[in-house]
Amino acid sequence: MASSPPGNFNNHYEPPVELNLIQKISIFALPVLFAITLHEAAHGYAALKFGDRTAQLLGRISLNPIRHIDLVGTIIVPIAILLLTKLSGGAGILFGWAKPVPVNFNQLHRPKQDMLWVAAAGPGANLLMALIWAGMIKLALAMPGSPVAMPLALMGAAGIFINAVLMALNLIPLPPLDGGRIAVSLLPTPLAIKLSHVEPYGIFILLGLMFLGVLGMLIWPLIQSIIELAAFLFGLNPIKLLALIQIVLN
Repeated sequence: MASSPPGNFNNHYEPPVELNLIQKISIFALPVLFAITLHEAAHGYAALKFGDRTAQLLGRISLNPIRHIDLVGTIIVPIAILLLTKLSGGAGILFGWAKPVPVNFNQLHRPKQDMLWVAAAGPGANLLMALIWAGMIKLALAMPGSPVAMPLALMGAAGIFINAVLMALNLIPLPPLDGGRIAVSLLPTPLAIKLSHVEPYGIFILLGLMFLGVLGMLIWPLIQSIIELAAFLFGLNPIKLLALIQIVLN
């Protein structure tokens, strides 16, 4: 990631060198909220398409964020990370979680095979949202001098980053993450059963990787690839986009 902010983002406006905590929370609020909740809703929608109505019956296939918010994972943890990184003067991996959408895999048409698509729907939704936020930056650049251009561009940078992080994090092949369920779906049954037994310990393994500093190294290449893909598809300068993301993280 770029170590210093750009002097002029795509030659349209000068971004602020540093954001205060209130500005950071305002910029990240919608991207984090929608990244987490739409991720979960996508799981429920995919499960419905493959035969399981559990999420639908519980009202979890919804774009209403209130139905998916977890007080700790969706609000307290992301704000705490923002606060800690702000106080420490560094950038960190911002993440959180929503209430998991209940899926009864036994109700799927082909439980082992269909599990792949249900699990992949969440990261797929994050990829789509990352691209939508890149479009918001492109829109901001088309409005030089507008008072909404800068907030929209910064929010777009936050949206790309948080969705890239959630996608990369969830694709780690470790149950109960989506990547773990995808791996269980793809592996031969004996190996899939062994991997599924890791699920009760998965969150502790993930936390251990985070505290050891390994987690960031594992997922950063994919995060960077998603950012570069978004920049390429929308004609953004990838170096300046990374620098804009650096601003919202610092």
